[in-house]
Amino acid sequence: MGETKHQGPIKMSKKPAPEHWVSPIPFGLGKVKPKHIRDTMKIMWENKDNLNYAKNILTKGVCDGCALGVSGLQDQTLKGPHLCTTRLNVLRLSTMPAMKEEFIHADINELKKYSSKELRKLGRVPYPLIRRKGENKFSRISWDDAMNMIGEKMKKLDPKQYGFYLTSRGVTNECYYVAAKVARFLGTNHIDNASRICHSPSKTALKRSVGIGASSSNYQDWIGTDVLLFWGSVASNSSPVSTKYMLAAKKKGTKIIMINPYKEPAMDKYWVPSNAESALFGTKVADDFYQVNIGGDIAFMHGIMKHWFEMEQQAYGSAINHDFVQEHVNDYEALHDMVMQLSWDEIIQSSGITKKRIIELAELLAKSKNAVYAWALGLTMHSFATDNISQVANLALLRGHLGRKYAGLMPFRGHSSVQGTGEMGADPFVLPGGGWDEENVRRIEQVWDFELPKWQGDIVGVSLENAMLAEENERKLKLYYMSGGNFLETMPNPDFIEEALANVDIRVHQDIIFNTSTLVDAKEAVIVLPAKTRYEQEGGGTSTSTERMVYFSPEISGNKQEVPEARSEWKIYIDLAKRVKPDTAHLVDFKDAQAIRNEIAVANRDYDGIQHLKEQGDVFQWGGAWLCEGGVCPTPDGRGNLIPIDIPSLEKPEGTFYITTRRGKQFNSMVYKDTDPFNAAGRYDVLIHQADANKLNIANGEPIVVYNQHGTFQGIAHYAEITQGNVGLHFPEGNFLIPKGIYDGPSGIPQYSVAVKVEKAERYHARKDIDYVEKRVEDLEMEV
Repeated sequence: MGETKHQGPIKMSKKPAPEHWVSPIPFGLGKVKPKHIRDTMKIMWENKDNLNYAKNILTKGVCDGCALGVSGLQDQTLKGPHLCTTRLNVLRLSTMPAMKEEFIHADINELKKYSSKELRKLGRVPYPLIRRKGENKFSRISWDDAMNMIGEKMKKLDPKQYGFYLTSRGVTNECYYVAAKVARFLGTNHIDNASRICHSPSKTALKRSVGIGASSSNYQDWIGTDVLLFWGSVASNSSPVSTKYMLAAKKKGTKIIMINPYKEPAMDKYWVPSNAESALFGTKVADDFYQVNIGGDIAFMHGIMKHWFEMEQQAYGSAINHDFVQEHVNDYEALHDMVMQLSWDEIIQSSGITKKRIIELAELLAKSKNAVYAWALGLTMHSFATDNISQVANLALLRGHLGRKYAGLMPFRGHSSVQGTGEMGADPFVLPGGGWDEENVRRIEQVWDFELPKWQGDIVGVSLENAMLAEENERKLKLYYMSGGNFLETMPNPDFIEEALANVDIRVHQDIIFNTSTLVDAKEAVIVLPAKTRYEQEGGGTSTSTERMVYFSPEISGNKQEVPEARSEWKIYIDLAKRVKPDTAHLVDFKDAQAIRNEIAVANRDYDGIQHLKEQGDVFQWGGAWLCEGGVCPTPDGRGNLIPIDIPSLEKPEGTFYITTRRGKQFNSMVYKDTDPFNAAGRYDVLIHQADANKLNIANGEPIVVYNQHGTFQGIAHYAEITQGNVGLHFPEGNFLIPKGIYDGPSGIPQYSVAVKVEKAERYHARKDIDYVEKRVEDLEMEV
């Protein structure tokens, strides 16, 4: 595995390609589109008080925005400058001054009137803070007192009663690794991270299907492959710079196919600011759209396979790569038999795509020597998410689209270094370099020189539910230690989440800024610890990109708005260990960041090479250019596994809709714009097909209510090209409609899709007193 090395950045064709232009009118005047140049000027103005430091972050640091994770202004895919709006949007978190005292110590009820966006703008947390039960404002506390208080509480608790959580806001591999080690040293396996609520099913499914936990291919494989399939992803919105790679791919003849319930305007027409031709005339990104039902992806893929098997009956080898299957793949017959038993009627009904259209895509893929399958949250945020992704792997394995140039499986990750969290062991199911199998546990115990707790830790959603357990329960969560994150804006059922957060004894927010969850009460105390940013971390830090590139980001000096009391996150974890177990804490001590990298190279053998990353621009790719190279998978028998998967039964009674949530102009839960520049939709707009709206007598722009037994959402109808029977809401605003406690079994991601009813607001409110008061919505009672 991993014999071939990545070749480094390649040149993009400079030859104009008018066939891909959106419009001959320069700069897309008169069209709904992002105003990149204006936005960039605004961001420069916002950072004017620390402009030199901002420039150094952009030119010397590794991007803390999306999971492309570039170093400085260069990337590993294409030659030339690389800068995107996502990165510019998060820049202010690293350059802004500390919060003014009148805000830090303001009445908590005044602060609660602010949105997270407004709180973020107040500035950085300047020093440790505490708010005890019954107090209505935060007071200053010394680092010593804060850490002692947390340490003393932990000493009194059973380790099953405290947990750790790490978000993906610029947190480095060094921090994830130390947190993972310290948690186990303190005796708990309750440690989880932000990938649980985005790409955990990708890792789980890829492990069982082909034995890997990361993308098998690179962005360069897009440029020149026959087909690039984007499944449930608005890459142009979450990682805008990826559109530059799509443009390069189109110039090389790659067909881009988008599969999503909503015909995302940003995947249809885009203006790439860093490419002169595209900035002027725009780029038609996708060649074709398949608007699948929410939850209909498995059936859709069954349809593709069914047509392949029917082609095979006519001509052997016309659709299946038999050489690859015979040499590298298990369980062909079992999958074939299961797919052939499905009727076209059930495939069409579940997927929402006609047989003719399914056949078109099946034949395109059958004729394609190469294809890259990329997907994002549209496939992962379901209670059957792991099955969704194993089904994608089934397609790639049947065609032999794996383990070589221009072919592969790519979970399209959203955030910088979220790929590294599990690889560092900050996850209840894994340790550095592997899972909880006996051999890996023994190996890590030798590296770490202490015994690991052997019980199964909980995922973040279950930890929060455990805050509500009875006092005497051994898993009652009493202390929650969070590095970043805002569960009020990322988890289903925010009302319940608020109750759970308030029901722990002590909650620790190790963070750069306040958000709405920082202000929630706790039974004994809320403690806020000021963290350094990635760029302030002594000795620099590393992050891992979607394509397994491990980049070194140096410590960047010259921040004239530095927060003197902020500390590097890995140092805080070590300080905590010293207070809870002083006699043995030398086992988790590191003298500097280099010492952490030296140990990571031993603990996770894939990362052998990280210890040599010392200078700005240093990078290596673990696993080489392609995982499963030559078709050989790191599974026990070296073969990929085809997995027969059932069509999920969605509880969608007559007259109901299925909802999906989407992101628009935001980074994780941090919203940057109230109106999406691609479709002019506001945060409370509900995307609905005009035919569905007409049946309900709903006009465009009219107030409507979307409701089910979990919650009510008051929004505005926004006619859109979304599959009939489905509606789209923004994340996190739509999370009030999503039930708590429903997870994908294998990966633990919460389900984010559910059935709802939609009504005109005036009709809903007129009937509410008679029909709805405290009544369950009977036909929405769902068994999962």
